[in-house]
Amino acid sequence: MRFDELNDDNYLLFAAKYHENPHAVTREDFEDDLKKIKYIKRLLRRYTNTGVLKTHLLLNHLIVLYNVFGEAATPLLFYNLEEDLWSSLKSFLLFMGKIPNFPKSTISDFPADEYCLNQLENIDGQD
Repeated sequence: MRFDELNDDNYLLFAAKYHENPHAVTREDFEDDLKKIKYIKRLLRRYTNTGVLKTHLLLNHLIVLYNVFGEAATPLLFYNLEEDLWSSLKSFLLFMGKIPNFPKSTISDFPADEYCLNQLENIDGQD
C-alpha cells in the first residue's frame, strides 16, 4: 500500500507497517507505543500554554518513538500535532537530526522555536 498522504483511513496501517518493537506482542503494546505521541503533544501544549519546557522528558519520549517507528515517526508526529506546535517540535527534530533535507515539505516553512533550540543547545553543551 502506498502512503502518499496520511489520513484517518490509513493512519493505523501506516503506523503498524513501520512499528518495530520486538517486545511488543499485543495490540495493547502497539497502542502504548503510539501513546508516546499523545505524551509529546501534551508536553508541547504545556510549553505553549505555560512556558514550562520539560526538555529531557520530551527528548526521552521522542527517542523511544523513533526507536520503535524509525523515520516514520516524523510523519506520525506531524499528522497528530496541531500546526501551532510544529515550531517547537521542529526544534527538537532539528536537534536530533530527524528533519529530512529532501523532499521539502510544509515543515520547511515553519521557523524553529528559538527558546527550545537554546534549551537543547544547553543540554548538548553539558559534559
